[in-house]
Amino acid sequence: MKYLTAFCSALVWGSGQCLNRQRLKGLFFFVFQLIFAGIELCTGSFAVLTGAVAAHPRNAGFFIRGFWGLITLGEIPRESSKTLVYDHSIMLMLAGIIALMAFLLFCVIWFWNVRDAYRTRRDLDAGGRALSSAGYFRALWSSSFEYIVITPGMLLIIFISIVPIVFAILVAFTNYNMNFIPPRRLVEWTGFETFASIVKIRIWGGTFVKIFIWTVCWAFLATFSSYAFGFLQALLIRAKAVKFPKVWRSIFILPWAVPGIVSMMVFRTMLNQEGALNQILLKWGIISSAIPFLSDVFWARLSLVLVNVWLGFPYFMALISGVLITIPQEQYEAAEIDGANAFQRFRVITFPAIIASTSAQILMSVTFNFNNFNMIYFLTGGGPPNPGYQMAGSTDILISWIFKLTLDQRMYNYASALSILIFVVIASVSTWNLLRTRAFKED
Repeated sequence: MKYLTAFCSALVWGSGQCLNRQRLKGLFFFVFQLIFAGIELCTGSFAVLTGAVAAHPRNAGFFIRGFWGLITLGEIPRESSKTLVYDHSIMLMLAGIIALMAFLLFCVIWFWNVRDAYRTRRDLDAGGRALSSAGYFRALWSSSFEYIVITPGMLLIIFISIVPIVFAILVAFTNYNMNFIPPRRLVEWTGFETFASIVKIRIWGGTFVKIFIWTVCWAFLATFSSYAFGFLQALLIRAKAVKFPKVWRSIFILPWAVPGIVSMMVFRTMLNQEGALNQILLKWGIISSAIPFLSDVFWARLSLVLVNVWLGFPYFMALISGVLITIPQEQYEAAEIDGANAFQRFRVITFPAIIASTSAQILMSVTFNFNNFNMIYFLTGGGPPNPGYQMAGSTDILISWIFKLTLDQRMYNYASALSILIFVVIASVSTWNLLRTRAFKED
C-alpha cells in the first residue's frame, strides 16, 4: 500500500496524502502541480493545438522552450531586418538556465510530496498514528522555522546570484565572441575547445602563463610590502620615544580614508612622463632625463607596488596596532629581566603573536590583490603595451586581461574560461584558509 500511495503522489501531487486522509496537505502539494502545469500552459502558444502554429519547441511553454533553447542555442539566425522569426542564442541560454533552476525547485517539492506520502502510509501500516494536516503544518513550522524564513532569501540568491554565475561558466563552453554575435550569427556549444586553445595555441598559452606568473608575483609583492610597512609604522608609533601617537596614527590613516580611485588618478598624473614627480627631480638635478614610470615595464610594475603600499599600509598598521595592545606587558618585563634585548623581545614575543593573529588577514589580502582590478586599470591601464602578449599589456593581471577581452575585444568565451581558472585558484586559497581557521577546527 505504501508503494501505491507514493506512486499516486508521483502522478498527481497530493493524491497519496488524500489516500492517507490528509486532504489539506494533499491540496497543498496539488496547488504546486497546478502552478507547474499553469506556467507551462500559459506561457506557450495555444495555436499549436489548432495547427495554426507549427508544433515546435520554440512555440511551447516556459520549461520545454527553455530546455530546447539551452540545448540547441537556437536554429534560425536573423539574416536581415525583414526576418520576423529568429533565435537569439544568449537569450535562449539565459531563459534555459532560469527554466532549469525553476524545474529543479519543482522537482524538490515533487520529491517531498512523494516521500511524505510513502512515509506516512508506512507508519500507518505499522500501526502508528499520522498527524492531521493541521498538526503536520504546525510541527513543520515549529521544527523548520529557520529554513522557512530563509527560503525567500535563498530563492533570490538562486535567481540573482547563481543564475549569472552559471551563465558565465557556460559561456566558456561556447564560441561566443566577436565573430558569433547573435542574433546575426548563432552561438554554438564547443565543449572544452576554448580551454584547449588557451593551453595549445602558443600566443594564447604564452600570454596566459606570463600574465599568471605576474599576477601571482603581484599578489604577494603587493600584500607583503604593505604588510611590512604597516608593521613598521605600528611598531614606530607604539615606541616610547614617539610623542602624540594618536596624532601620528590619525595622519597615517588618511591614505586609507581617501577613496582609492582618487589617489590612483592623482598618482597617475604625478607619475606621468611630464608629471610633477619627474619635474621636481629634474629641477633639483637628481635625474638628467625623465623616468618612464608608466611607459617602462620595470618602472611601471615598481610604481604599482609602491602606490599599493601607500594605499594598503594603513589597514595593516591599524590591524597590527590593535594586536600589539593585546600582548601582555608582563611578557616583555619577564624577558627584560632574563636579559633579552629589544630585538630578542621582538623576535620571541611580538612577531609570533602578530603573525598568529593576522595570518588569516594576510591570506585574504593576497586573495584580494590577486583580483585587484582597480589598481591596474586606474594607474597603468595594463600598460605599457607588449607585442608578445595577446590583447594584454605588461602590467595586466588576469582580471584586467579578462576585462579587455570582454569589453574591448568581445571575446566572451575566452574571458569566461579565464574567469573559471581564476575561480579555481581563489577558491583553493580561500578553502585552505578556511580549513586553518580556529572556528572551523572547533566545529
